[in-house]
Amino acid sequence: MTEDLPFTLPALRAAYDAGQRPEDVIALAYARLDAIGDPGILIHDAREAALAAARVLGPREGKPLWGIPFVAKDNIDVAGMPTTAACPDFSYVAERDAFVVERLLSAGAICLGKANLDQFATGLVGVRTPYPVPRNALDPEIVPGGSSSGSAVAVAQGFACFSLGTDTAGSGRVPAALNGIVGLKPTLGALSSSGMIPACRTLDTISIFALTVSDAFEVFALAQAEDPEDAYSRGLPAPSLSPVPPRLKIAVPTRASLVTDGDSVQDASFHATLTQLRTTGAEVVELDFEPFYEVARLLYEGAWVAERTAALGARLTEKPETLHPVTRQIISSGLNLSAVDAFRAQYRLADLRKTCAELMTGIDMLCVPTMPRFVTVAEITADPIGPNSLLGTYTNFVNLLDMSGIAVPCGLRADGRPASVTFLGRAGADASLAAAATLIEQGTLGATGWARPPRPLPSGESRAGELPVFVCGAHMSGMALNGELVSLGGRFLKACLTTPSYKLYDLAGGPPKRPGLSRQEIGGRAIAGELWALPVASVGAFLEGIPAPLGLGKVQLQDGSVEVGFICEGIGVEGAEDVSEHGDWRSYLDHLAAARSREAASAPVK
Repeated sequence: MTEDLPFTLPALRAAYDAGQRPEDVIALAYARLDAIGDPGILIHDAREAALAAARVLGPREGKPLWGIPFVAKDNIDVAGMPTTAACPDFSYVAERDAFVVERLLSAGAICLGKANLDQFATGLVGVRTPYPVPRNALDPEIVPGGSSSGSAVAVAQGFACFSLGTDTAGSGRVPAALNGIVGLKPTLGALSSSGMIPACRTLDTISIFALTVSDAFEVFALAQAEDPEDAYSRGLPAPSLSPVPPRLKIAVPTRASLVTDGDSVQDASFHATLTQLRTTGAEVVELDFEPFYEVARLLYEGAWVAERTAALGARLTEKPETLHPVTRQIISSGLNLSAVDAFRAQYRLADLRKTCAELMTGIDMLCVPTMPRFVTVAEITADPIGPNSLLGTYTNFVNLLDMSGIAVPCGLRADGRPASVTFLGRAGADASLAAAATLIEQGTLGATGWARPPRPLPSGESRAGELPVFVCGAHMSGMALNGELVSLGGRFLKACLTTPSYKLYDLAGGPPKRPGLSRQEIGGRAIAGELWALPVASVGAFLEGIPAPLGLGKVQLQDGSVEVGFICEGIGVEGAEDVSEHGDWRSYLDHLAAARSREAASAPVK
């Protein structure tokens, strides 16, 4: 088994198909944990139990998560393991699995242990714990994010394939953005909360962290089922990741209502992502987000703090010394709230729900930055409350409005830090949000350096009056020149491969950077690209925009077809860098971005 085996569902399944044993994969997971050297990721290391479970896993048939390693946030019960909620005095050994955990274990998954968190899931920073604080997987000077800190870091470091977090005010999304991974916050009630320690029972949900959208959504789909023991569980239809509608209408904050707290790099990164969305055919419209922000303020400035107080029971008054000082400070304010305050807050929320629903009339979904800006450990040490509140700008309103959401990495910002946006939709929109997220997810996987697998795209056939065109560079979905194809009426058909008789070169010139595809008599390989249908009437205009040494010619595809596609004159590749080993242009660009990020991180501080 290779030490760099990616912990994604397709890669692990391929390893098992090739004869790999689950106990070897679990041993590799713990070898990675030991190599990371971060004692803050797990509160409980279940090494011996996980290895034993791998050895007696049984037949693979009928178990879609057979041998897949995961971790659970330590406010979710796993039978035989302690549950602490990051409060040692609260600790107990769970007698039964949480409903969601039981479903995942039944599907063959193996739990590696219990992950660290902001105590009693109160916080978005990940440092409010009496245990060692997990280090951000990408930059230890940045907070790991919370409250699901250990869950996010475990996935971002490649220790676990996926993890369970929880989300009340953004705890399943903010840590994902800070660590460069996917965070799926389901519709409230889609995942049972049985066996989860409540924070705000009316707003809580278990959430999913993974390296890719497709992995996160598959785990979510396997975990979803109505639970007769959970009064808040909903009997929702089985989720299925469907193709993206051809013309999404996506609402975003106006420039006046966009909050980045002075971070111009974050502003530029967000608007670059919006450009990518437009090139996929989406219509992007602006909304004044102030009503959403007012809902967000209700969460900690209103009566919902008292729901956290109620969840703690007598601990706050009888054993306050067992609480983290910041946790105690926040939840204590709930003691001063009355039933009158609670009803007034509910009435105001009802008004705002109606306003927000009217704003979203005709809108398929929202797209927002997952957080306004990055927050450092030093900042949160100096001010434990303010920066934490800032991180919840785009997350605190979501559960109060009964919305679903998914945070997705979209490459790197100009400063090398991970870019992330969140798609938000109505209750039950989980599948459509995930499908939209696949359009823009990019970059290497967390802190692992592993290349992102090709995104799953729906296939199609060309129609009369259309010319299929093979593209393998900046004209592909979500890339710099895709808008040219879209504006000329181009329509995506499918992802595809050439025959193994081509080389891909990084040509001089740009921006944007362009590849050259050249057919070889010997020594070639298959190169990934996309097939688009272009109206015949637009072909002339398309040709006019193609610079030398590129042109259109015939490209042989792996399925036996021969299509019109980009090729490069022989003189054009003289002196150009051969990048064929990466297999496709997108992976090569991700490789360059990762290299620049590592170079920037290792540069001496001046």
